[in-house]
Amino acid sequence: MAPPFVFPSSLRDLERDSDGDDEPSLRPQNPVAVRALRAADLEEFVKGTSFDLSDKELFCIEEQDVFDRIYSLVRDFTCLPPALKFNLVETLRSNLSVLLPNIDSLSRASMSSPSDGVPIADRIASHRNALKIYSFFLLSVVVAEESAADSCNGSKVAAHGRKKNPVYSWNWEAQRGRIINLIANSLEVDLSLLFGPGGADEQYLSFISKCTFVLFENQNMLKDEETRNGLCRVIGSIATKHQRISQTSASILYLIHKFDFTVMNLAEAVAAAEKRFGDGSLAISLIREIGRTDPKDYVRDSAGADNVGRFLVELADRLPKLMSTNLGVLIPHFGGESYKIRNSLVGVLGKLAAKAFKDVEGDSDAHSLRLRSKQAMLEILIERCRDVSAYTRSRVLQVWAELCEENAISIGLWNEVAAVASGRLEDKSAIVRKSALQLLITMLQHNPFGPQLRTATFEATLEKYKEKLQGMESPPENDELVNDSSLGEVIEGQDESVTDSCLSSSQDPTIVDITNLEQIRALVASLEAGLRFSTCITSLMPTLVQLLASSSASDVENTILLLMRCRQFQIEGSEAALRKMLPLVFSQDKSIYEAVESAFITIYTRKNPMETAKSLLSLAIDCSIGDLAALESLVSSLVSKGEISSATVTALWDYFCFHINGVRPVQSRGALSILCMAAKSSPSILSTHLQDIVDIGFGRWAKEEPLLARTACLALQRLSKEDKVKLINTSSRVFAALQGLITSLSLPEKIWYGAAEKAISVIYALHPAPEIFAAEIAKKLLNSIFGVLGMDCVSNENEPQNGSMWSSIQTTKLGRFLFIISHIALNQLVYIETSVKKIQKQKRKNDRSELTAVDLQADTSKNSEAQGINAELGLGATVDIAIESLAEKAEREIVSSSSKKNLIGYCGPFLTKLCRNLTLLQKFPELQASAMLALCKLMIIDAEFCESNLQILFTVAESAPSEIVRSNCTIALGDLAVRFPNLLEPWTEYIYARLRDPSAPVRKNAVLVISHLILNDMMKVKGYINEMTVRIEDEDERISSLAKLFFHELLCNQHLKDETFYNIMQFLISSIKKDKQMEALVDKLCNRFAGVNDVRQWEYISYCLSQLTFTEKGLKKLVDNFKMFEHALSEDSVMNHFRSVIAKCKKFAKPDLKACIEEFDEKLAKVHEEKKEQEATTRNAEAHKQRIGSLDGLLVTKKTGKDNGQSAEEETSEVIDPSTDRNSEDKEKMPECSDSICPEKSYTSSTFTESDDDSTEVQSVRTSRKGVPRSRINKMREPEGLEDSAPIGRASRRSISGFLVRKYFVDYT
Repeated sequence: MAPPFVFPSSLRDLERDSDGDDEPSLRPQNPVAVRALRAADLEEFVKGTSFDLSDKELFCIEEQDVFDRIYSLVRDFTCLPPALKFNLVETLRSNLSVLLPNIDSLSRASMSSPSDGVPIADRIASHRNALKIYSFFLLSVVVAEESAADSCNGSKVAAHGRKKNPVYSWNWEAQRGRIINLIANSLEVDLSLLFGPGGADEQYLSFISKCTFVLFENQNMLKDEETRNGLCRVIGSIATKHQRISQTSASILYLIHKFDFTVMNLAEAVAAAEKRFGDGSLAISLIREIGRTDPKDYVRDSAGADNVGRFLVELADRLPKLMSTNLGVLIPHFGGESYKIRNSLVGVLGKLAAKAFKDVEGDSDAHSLRLRSKQAMLEILIERCRDVSAYTRSRVLQVWAELCEENAISIGLWNEVAAVASGRLEDKSAIVRKSALQLLITMLQHNPFGPQLRTATFEATLEKYKEKLQGMESPPENDELVNDSSLGEVIEGQDESVTDSCLSSSQDPTIVDITNLEQIRALVASLEAGLRFSTCITSLMPTLVQLLASSSASDVENTILLLMRCRQFQIEGSEAALRKMLPLVFSQDKSIYEAVESAFITIYTRKNPMETAKSLLSLAIDCSIGDLAALESLVSSLVSKGEISSATVTALWDYFCFHINGVRPVQSRGALSILCMAAKSSPSILSTHLQDIVDIGFGRWAKEEPLLARTACLALQRLSKEDKVKLINTSSRVFAALQGLITSLSLPEKIWYGAAEKAISVIYALHPAPEIFAAEIAKKLLNSIFGVLGMDCVSNENEPQNGSMWSSIQTTKLGRFLFIISHIALNQLVYIETSVKKIQKQKRKNDRSELTAVDLQADTSKNSEAQGINAELGLGATVDIAIESLAEKAEREIVSSSSKKNLIGYCGPFLTKLCRNLTLLQKFPELQASAMLALCKLMIIDAEFCESNLQILFTVAESAPSEIVRSNCTIALGDLAVRFPNLLEPWTEYIYARLRDPSAPVRKNAVLVISHLILNDMMKVKGYINEMTVRIEDEDERISSLAKLFFHELLCNQHLKDETFYNIMQFLISSIKKDKQMEALVDKLCNRFAGVNDVRQWEYISYCLSQLTFTEKGLKKLVDNFKMFEHALSEDSVMNHFRSVIAKCKKFAKPDLKACIEEFDEKLAKVHEEKKEQEATTRNAEAHKQRIGSLDGLLVTKKTGKDNGQSAEEETSEVIDPSTDRNSEDKEKMPECSDSICPEKSYTSSTFTESDDDSTEVQSVRTSRKGVPRSRINKMREPEGLEDSAPIGRASRRSISGFLVRKYFVDYT
């Protein structure tokens, strides 16, 4: 009888000698050196071993010779050829597969007497030994082969092996799966006879368990389904059947913490063990072990916490009932700090609520218990919506969405979930808002109340059934409606017919006729819940409109999706809210643009052509000016992409031409508006209906729809060049219609101005001589107004002192005349510039044609010489100069009154006198509005006219009684500042003064104008910026938001100079009055030193510290944070700011505190000197290194230039001079670069300084220059104080400083 086989720690340990005290065991005695065998001998050796295993009994492996040979082959298995590997593995596997059934026959033989005379105990021992040996060698082969594959050191396939054994292909994946499943089978048979009632050998199970978990660490191996299932079976058998729960749990948890790819497979293994053996001990052990873990451990091991959480969710998905009974041990982790564990527990609760309570078995008590358990879990989920972590809040909302899809939320809880989701729309975290929006989308999609959620319909249906319910029952003593908490239990067990009845009744109350009292009560409760849900969603419209303006792209995209879903369910206000998304088409974010475009296509264009045309023209009719611009961008884009078909365009023309019955003029105008938008990308759309545009746009329909004429003018502007020529040649009444539109008084006042503006633009776009035709219109208007008084009244230099003239002039006509004159002047300016560009373009084209037409046989050298002479004499630029001179003269003559022939020149002085007569204009506010608007247009054209009328413009902007006039003047000031910045620069203070206007619209326009000028570098930030800071606390929320946006954009642009920064911060910090705020800023500013390496930012931080008022606590915080700013003390400017802090502290310090201040001052001075010495040493070392390098270069230069020393010297000077020029240019640019506070510019500035140092150290033979240290440059900077500003209330100052000091400095640095 062979000695028993004892599992070693590793395969090689079998060769080691055992101690004398140990019991004898089966070990290799004479192993063969397989690697030393020749290929033929190795093949013969393997075949012989395989033959012995196949020919002899299964127990022959116990024989020492066979055991030694198999051990030798397994030890060097990786060097075997594939065919021999296949032979050996197939033999071992087949023998073990035959051995397993013999174990069952052995149990039957043990009950009878042995037939072969071998004692049953010896047979049992042989079976046990063989099972161990086969399992050991097979698993060793698997481990060795996988290790070789992982390390890419697997044995190479021998060529002779392929040739001699073409039948045997080495498919290791298939063999591996068979081996693992065979080991799993061996563990699942009854091994009690082999190992006794105590169970299998501990070493045997430990070895198999160890190999299994080692193999589980191989991700590629887990991709093979057969191998993966086999490993899962092995784990389940060892843990459950062989009662190794604690050891297996520890190994599983180790794998979970270390390898994220094992999580799902291990959960599958645990669930399979419970289903196969009907024992959930392993799962319970794992759950309890996870629950007993200290929550702080999960904080330290973030990756492990993530894996554990995923494992719990997967386990809850596969074993919901078992998880629900052991959930109590995990609930305490909701109080832990790891949000990942809390996220997983939320996911577990969601899985349990959806799956653990679906069965209907059991009595009513069990059913009630399940309902209470589910209700408790759902309450925890609602409570977790207020978790401190945004990730957890987001995960909770995602779980609620999953429950909605699973129909696991009762009607009674539906509105509570909707209320929670609605509240989370205002969460500060974008991921939470995104999840809340997605939850609401899911709730609408899976709502149990019907396809239409109109509040009015629900109210009417509910009222009817309430009356019916009151008629069927007598009012009880305590007449209460079913509340939400009990409603869930009422609806839970009911059939879906009640909900279906609700849906039908909500659409048509007369359809359903329910006579059952209980069904009517349930229906009333369901209708009430539906009404609350509809009301909740309807109330979200203002919030959703705000989210459309969010800076987060996910907010905008999901809000659009939610609004589209609301529109689908006919929620009130969703249609209007969706129109608010149109301006988002101008967003720079591509995803937002695509979301808007996709929504627009879905809502408006994916219909038949007639419906699409009707929806588009209806949208154009109701749009505002801003929405029309957005709609134009969308329509033109969709036309170019082919999303708007030609059939839709034809339908729009039918609407415009009144070819459809019942079309109203306003619909005709809307159709033409859409066609104009489409013509922006495809002008040919308008070419087929040119005459219709003229006839309908300026015909009788224009009297019924005043805006139709303006739209027709816009259509004429959009015509292509060919269509414009065609229209002029074929239609003679176009310009007559335009003249009639301008001179007619039939249009309303507000509409006429817009129509006249477009008409004048069309005249300048179509007419071959627009200035002549425009002059005729102006003369006609002039005669109609001043015909009675004569033309002298217009050019009379003396202002009328009485109202005789104004009594005979209609102010309405005069206002329109002034508008026409000013707009003609503005269009004339544009016309001149356009004409000049055309001439210059034609000249360049002619020049190019002349060059190409040069005789090819002419002497090219003579031609080039002649061109060079012309270029030197400037003959080529003569024509350009003449063109520019004529253009300037033409522009000056538009408004100039020096020429007798200038029509507008007559009106300029009259307009000036009219605007100066403030007493008269106060009687006619509409005339003042028209006059000031005309004056501003003329001022934009001519600089002299502008300069002479600036004072009256600012006077009217400040004192005009009409806020419309003041707003117009404020906007005009912005245009003038762009056109003539030098003229407006002395008036900057008065431009800022518009921010103090009592009217909110004027202040809003002032904020917009000033923001535009500053952010686009058209006006410098000066000491008056405090006026803008005051607007942050404006009583109008819109103005306050615009002011905050201005400072945000200002920080993003970061084009501020040091002086500007100092002025702004001095003003802001002076507004802080509370000591606690000062002390908090000391901490924050000191902490900013640690994360900044730029010298300029050190200066800014230290300057802000010097402006603070220090208390004893503030000084202590400054001293405690010394390590934060120690490295910045090398700069003189930073040190100067700290000295001012020390000087300020000494003034208020008590005697006992002065010693501490003195000590701190000495510490600062000491560190400053040390840093300066270190800098000087480093600088000298670098300079010395540069000098040595330059001398070496000089010697080489002298050696190479020995023969022509003079030329070499000139060449050296030519090399050095450009560097000197560049250095001087860099020095000139340095102040400009230092004026910016952006990190990028600051970095560039420091690079310039290093470049200066490097360039100056490269010395020539005759010159030697040194760079100026940055500390000296910084020392020359002296901050200037802020000028006196307007008085501000204390509360306002504190609020302003609280926002701006954080946004302006802390966020910036």
